[in-house]
Amino acid sequence: MNTPHPDPINRLVDELKRLPGIGPKSAQRLVFHLIRKPDSECDRLAQAIGDLKRSLVFCSVCNHIGGADPCSICKQANRDRETICVVEEPFNVLSIEKTGQYRGLYHVLHGAISPINGIGPEDLKLRNLFERFRDGEVKEVIVATNPTTEGEATALYLSKLIKPLEIRVSRIALGIPMGSDLEYTDQLTLTRALSGRQDL
Repeated sequence: MNTPHPDPINRLVDELKRLPGIGPKSAQRLVFHLIRKPDSECDRLAQAIGDLKRSLVFCSVCNHIGGADPCSICKQANRDRETICVVEEPFNVLSIEKTGQYRGLYHVLHGAISPINGIGPEDLKLRNLFERFRDGEVKEVIVATNPTTEGEATALYLSKLIKPLEIRVSRIALGIPMGSDLEYTDQLTLTRALSGRQDL
């Protein structure tokens, strides 16, 4: 039920509540914060949101987001092209990159298998992953899905599909607690998890 505020306030509160981690009270606080700001700041925010959708593209090789296709990581000549690290979301790439310990390529699934939420393997970005195996250059796939039930299910599914291709499939070591997200994992824990990865 909407609070007795003018329609523009209620509409923006409703839209902000759709964002992850934003509840009704947080959404309302943000709206009233914006009301107090000069028009120029609100215009810059609206412009930035519009530009986000218009200027970003998905890499046709790895599905990461960037300003060009292929993305800046796929274009780097000094990357180890024998190793692909598979992650659930684009922000997982950023988390791993911050460790400075991984120099291979990536593949972003844009989700994880979750039957309870109606997400099956066909909903993940898998087709272009298997296209990358055709030239025989890839020797190892590191599965770095989140240590959740959905992440584990996705890791096992990938392992069953990739192992018959005679490509090593490893899983990042569980220095990361079950139920947590890579987005919130510190760099040292991620570094140890990558270096201690195990075959699936």
